[in-house]
Amino acid sequence: MALAQLRREVNGHVLLPEDRGYDDARTVWNSMVDRRPAMIVRCADPSAVAAAIRFADAEGLEIGVRCGGHSVAGMSVPDGGLMLDLTPMAAVRVDPDQRRAWVQGGALLGALDRATQPYGLATPAGNVSHTGVGGLTLGGGMGWLARMHGLTCDNVTRFDLVTADGERLSATESVNPDLFWGLRGGGGNFGVVTEFEFRLHHTGTEALVLDLYYHPQDAVPALRLWRDLIPHAPREATFTAWVGTAGAWPFLPPALHHRSLVSVGLVWIGDPDDGRDQLAAVRAAAPPAVERVRPMSYLDLQTMDDTQEGHYQRRYWKGHYLRALSDDAIDAFVGRGVPAGADDDVALLPAASLQAYGGAIAELGSDDTAFSHRDVFVEFVASAAWTDPTEDERRIAAARRYGAAVEPFASGAYVNALTDEGAQGVRRAYGPAKLARLRELKRRYDPENLFHLNHNISPADA
Repeated sequence: MALAQLRREVNGHVLLPEDRGYDDARTVWNSMVDRRPAMIVRCADPSAVAAAIRFADAEGLEIGVRCGGHSVAGMSVPDGGLMLDLTPMAAVRVDPDQRRAWVQGGALLGALDRATQPYGLATPAGNVSHTGVGGLTLGGGMGWLARMHGLTCDNVTRFDLVTADGERLSATESVNPDLFWGLRGGGGNFGVVTEFEFRLHHTGTEALVLDLYYHPQDAVPALRLWRDLIPHAPREATFTAWVGTAGAWPFLPPALHHRSLVSVGLVWIGDPDDGRDQLAAVRAAAPPAVERVRPMSYLDLQTMDDTQEGHYQRRYWKGHYLRALSDDAIDAFVGRGVPAGADDDVALLPAASLQAYGGAIAELGSDDTAFSHRDVFVEFVASAAWTDPTEDERRIAAARRYGAAVEPFASGAYVNALTDEGAQGVRRAYGPAKLARLRELKRRYDPENLFHLNHNISPADA
């Protein structure tokens, strides 16, 4: 009877395990995640979201909220619970004169970029176009424009959401400002966002990517110089570094295929010729084994990692924030978590990246949003991706070992980079004072912790 009522109330589809489309709807980015919700409610409007929340609460079902499905832990797929699927709500509307975009809660980053770029506009967003706007924004949102214009969450001017009791609210600087504060970095703890309003910026349509590749034994001087350039870098430049095992990439000579390599470089937003001026400075420490300079459109930049970050792989990662990058931290980065004297198979080791923060990210005060660690120097993420289930244990152990090797130099974590750290990870993401404020906010908007399949902020005691 309750299910029949839900079907009548929902503008969308209610899928049960025996229904066509159920398996496709429960499949997410990390192919390790193979859970079976009791039902999937594919919501076409906010009223459907409210009906699904009320139904799940009444029936005692856990709620997982799916947008892009990029959570490494697969938190959007509740085993035996209700998956609230926002993907039918994927519309993006742009007003180029107001420099605003209205983005429904199930939209992907690629849809946002494709809608804004014809006007030379963009808002800071992530680096993979099939990532969900919702999860990225609610956790903070780092991307190539962040040093120029702040994080994704810094550019939201309004949230429309459905709370744990099924109520529809808006949050802005002047309407429910406490909720507006918490939604900018507090994750999916306070409700299901059905629409975002974003501030847009004139960015043009061009970009440049510089990568210098080194053998690991030659990379340390280059990384030290790269580090020293970051504080003086123009805001158009986001400095990046990478270490990993190369594939049979066509721009590499065959002798470097399947070898451990280190790259240093940057992503430049704007006229590629201006970005080329940075190349000599980055190259000055040591001649690279391979140099790669790629002018491209901003849309191509935003999709260049889409295949590598595709949905067919098993995944695990560990992340840290670093407020400084010491020589010892650089050594740990290059070492990939391999103990001294060990001879690990490089094909089984995780890759890792460093991405520079600073600029506009650091201009907001620490207490201005729920997002923390605005004084970060670089973000570190060690990521493992593989397809063979028999390698799960070794791959995960190697990523944890790499994360542990860098942790002595860390001072916090990005909530969107957490995996299975639980409450300890949440404490690292926010710190005690901010976490206390978030717990009080949680008590007011979700006192029963209905939305707990996330990097959970538990309600403060009444």
